[in-house]
Amino acid sequence: MNTDIPLARRDQIAARLAQGQSVVAATLADEFQVSEDAIRRDLRALAGEGLCRRVYGGALPPLPGATPMAVRMDERRERKAALARAAVAIIEPGEFLFLDSSSTNLALAQCLPSEYALTVATNSVDIAAALLRRQDVHLIMVGGAVDPLVGGCIDATAVLAVGQMNIQRCFLGTCGVLVDTGICTVDAADAAFKRALRAASQRCVAMATNDKLGLLLPHRVTPTREIDHFVVEHDADFAFLKALAKQGTQVLKADRPE
Repeated sequence: MNTDIPLARRDQIAARLAQGQSVVAATLADEFQVSEDAIRRDLRALAGEGLCRRVYGGALPPLPGATPMAVRMDERRERKAALARAAVAIIEPGEFLFLDSSSTNLALAQCLPSEYALTVATNSVDIAAALLRRQDVHLIMVGGAVDPLVGGCIDATAVLAVGQMNIQRCFLGTCGVLVDTGICTVDAADAAFKRALRAASQRCVAMATNDKLGLLLPHRVTPTREIDHFVVEHDADFAFLKALAKQGTQVLKADRPE
């Protein structure tokens, strides 16, 4: 039996998945001369990092936009912070906001003005934790079963909760954006929750890093024309932004990341 360090083996498996290859547990076990249980542990670890999708007998490469919240929180921090600083200018004192579960919305939660007396609802565990000790924010946590990919609650309980709210402005988590079809996401339940959130909100804001622009994902959320403000990076593609503006949404560009 091979005694290679598991992390080295996982790196090799991850490299194949990153190249778009699917993997079979039994084949990998034979190749690396380890048990299938060891390979399954490797695949569970890689799935937890968003590097693969577990299927019976092996794993598939991850879908674009399917990275778990725990991983996304550490990606492109400076760029997300720049988007958040631009989005703060839209918020008005005393508003009832909803911050959908999103790593960019987490950045927004961390820079909300302290003097605005805001009420903030969220379905995100991490956003709620970031706001929990702020005495200047009235925090409402939408409950239900926590989805580890989304990092928050998107089940029927959460959908029912937002349907009973009068939200003045929601910040909709953005997985992919197409000019014609609007915001889209990888998960059907997440898409359904986002649609319910948009329907319960008077105004809607979306923030998107450059990697989200033009990204086609399986499930539609809302057309671009239903987004009041779109906040994008300082170096976002000009032609894409021009096309977005033609849909009737107001496009705001963030400053260069600090």
